[in-house]
Amino acid sequence: MSFVEYSEIVQEGDVVIIFLGHESMMPIKVQSGAQTQTRYGVIRHSSDLIGQRFGSKVTCSKGGWVYVLHPTPELWTVNLPHRTQILYTTDIANITLLLELKPGSVVCESGTGSGSLSHSILRTIAPTGHLHTVEFHAQRAEKAVQEFKEHKVSHLVTVRNQDVCKDGFGITGIADAVFLDIPSPWEAITHAKSAMKRKGGRLCSFSPCIEQVQRTCEALLDHGFEEICTLEVLLRVHDVRTVTLLLPDFGPEQDSADSSQVASDLSQDEVPNTGNTSVICRTATPPREMAGHTGYLTFATKPRN
Repeated sequence: MSFVEYSEIVQEGDVVIIFLGHESMMPIKVQSGAQTQTRYGVIRHSSDLIGQRFGSKVTCSKGGWVYVLHPTPELWTVNLPHRTQILYTTDIANITLLLELKPGSVVCESGTGSGSLSHSILRTIAPTGHLHTVEFHAQRAEKAVQEFKEHKVSHLVTVRNQDVCKDGFGITGIADAVFLDIPSPWEAITHAKSAMKRKGGRLCSFSPCIEQVQRTCEALLDHGFEEICTLEVLLRVHDVRTVTLLLPDFGPEQDSADSSQVASDLSQDEVPNTGNTSVICRTATPPREMAGHTGYLTFATKPRN
């Protein structure tokens, strides 16, 4: 099992996602002889998981069942242990797209945090790219190294425990893209520029406050970056449902005098029914409530030297 390569069979040491429902999932590491408790009963790793195909339905000890899913960056984002606040798929998708990442890209990231964005970057740049990620907090850096090894992507990433604003990314002139998620990104623009290739590249900074965005944009302009753009991504999930709509009654087609004469000439059974009719159709309705502001994404381009 790897987060960047799909495998068919669950093996000992794999990380799998136990799917109990759309709002209830959990990651577990498969170990021979181990057991996992769920609300549907016990899952025995040796007999219920090892050797099963990913996507299989597993019956628990109480008779309930769960699905065993192959881990993906998207599933990991909603199930990972939070060491920091994280980026979610809505922002991650735009970051990956607008940084123009592709297989073989070299990317710098700071800070690593809980590794939500890191896993999506690694899948995008595999199998020949590399991620250089910097984390200021020592324990978070150690935990990130451990997770990358368990997820079998450690060959694609280098984790450094240092202050990116003072010490930079530890590389010079090889990065295609840089991502910053730190309190003062404007202090790291100099190091970001030096880490990028001479032919140029893309930079993205994530900041929750507009004052951070202003200072970052000023620093980007001072260092010669171009195509500076700040955006905010808000997700509205519409609910598709079947509804019954009443058709309005616009009255008879002829004028009222003619229609009265026609009605008087007809017997009671022949008088047309003027009651409203209805039609069944499918429609999409916007949510009454939705997740609001997460942060601002500022993108810029380093021009070719």
